[in-house]
Amino acid sequence: MLGKTIQPEIRELIQKRELSILKEVFEDWHPSELADLINDLPETERAIVFRILPKDKAADTFEYLDIDTQKEFLKGLAQEEVATILNEMSPDDRTALLEELPGTVVKQLIELLTPQERTIATTLLGYPEDSVGRLMSPDYIAVEKDWTVQQVLNYIREHGKDIESFDMIYIVDEKGRLVDDIRLRDILLANPNQKIFELSDGSFISLQVTDKKESVVPIFRQYDRTVLPVVNYEGFLLGIVTIDDVLDVIEESDTEDIQKFGGVAALEYPYVKTPLFQMIKKRAGWLVILFIGEMLTATAMGYFEHEIAKAVVLALFVPLIISSGGNSGSQAATLIVRALTLGELTVKDWWKVMRREIKSGLALGSILGAIGFLRITVWTLFTDIYGPHWPLIATTIFFALVGVVTWGTFAGSMLPILLKKLGLDPAVSSAPFVATIVDVTGIVIYFSVASIILAGSLL
Repeated sequence: MLGKTIQPEIRELIQKRELSILKEVFEDWHPSELADLINDLPETERAIVFRILPKDKAADTFEYLDIDTQKEFLKGLAQEEVATILNEMSPDDRTALLEELPGTVVKQLIELLTPQERTIATTLLGYPEDSVGRLMSPDYIAVEKDWTVQQVLNYIREHGKDIESFDMIYIVDEKGRLVDDIRLRDILLANPNQKIFELSDGSFISLQVTDKKESVVPIFRQYDRTVLPVVNYEGFLLGIVTIDDVLDVIEESDTEDIQKFGGVAALEYPYVKTPLFQMIKKRAGWLVILFIGEMLTATAMGYFEHEIAKAVVLALFVPLIISSGGNSGSQAATLIVRALTLGELTVKDWWKVMRREIKSGLALGSILGAIGFLRITVWTLFTDIYGPHWPLIATTIFFALVGVVTWGTFAGSMLPILLKKLGLDPAVSSAPFVATIVDVTGIVIYFSVASIILAGSLL
């Protein structure tokens, strides 16, 4: 990126306050490159770069800045500059900023908007926080079905300057209900005298304004679209959602899922900007739950204290057994959570998943069990640590691993589906959580197998 390759030179120009040279350099920079530069600069130098930008470019650059930098600028800029930026911002990006600010600040900023932009802002903020309505932009090209292609092209030339995206042109009836959408390419290639409805096939995909944000991701993916219209329950066209907003939703959702899956409550802010106390609070809850859960492992081992006292050698394999079960459970949970997120699986597929994972567990357990059996056999050639009953110990390890790994894959695959069925986030079935559950039950399986196989010999 241009901003990255000459950044040291830019820093030098900023420090020397060579503003006229900087202004010339920045003429060819894209707003996203300028935003990257500003985000990387010290706070004392950010305003210098931002203030030398032309108004239009400053507004475009502001949209690419991270939320914290935007908040910082809102505090430092003059009211007139803030008003210009907010009025120039695209409605969806402005909504994303406003919903991060305290209510009193939002009220003050909305007063700086023009009547038209104020109406748009309050309308978008009126939708539920996690709804499509917060994502959509009310800027689009809508035409009437009895217009000719030439009339449509004339309308686009007249009104298209301030439209975020007009890859798709929307046909509405006399009341404003969506009739169809047509690619701009098809309009450009059509006969200028042809009626626009003649290009229509009446087949279109739309989003409901009250749909949840996450629900739009599979729709965009399935139909390979870069923009989709948004309607209300009566079919009236309200706005559009573009692919850049969907990418933001994907990033936010994936980040939250990854954090939950690691046994951490989702962070509201980036890692480096999350206060230490809040970071500890987010992590402590899960750690306490997992710690209490692992206490049950000690309780389970205490229950088999008699067996351990008679055959101390069994204790040597406890870490091996419980880690194998926890690892297999974590693997299964990761695969199922991701499949549920991508829509590859639904709750109705639980029986198919269970059968598949039990088969996988038996196969994987047999592989690990065979390795464990072989390890004990080979070690017996060099040491008598396992005593004369080593074949029985090896057999115990084999069947215990088969049982624990099978149980791990079963638990790891079924827990996310169960949470989904209960209306909870499957990502809560984190790898540490699954591993803790399997650790406790793995001890029970291990010593139960040992009690059966070693009865009459070591036990």
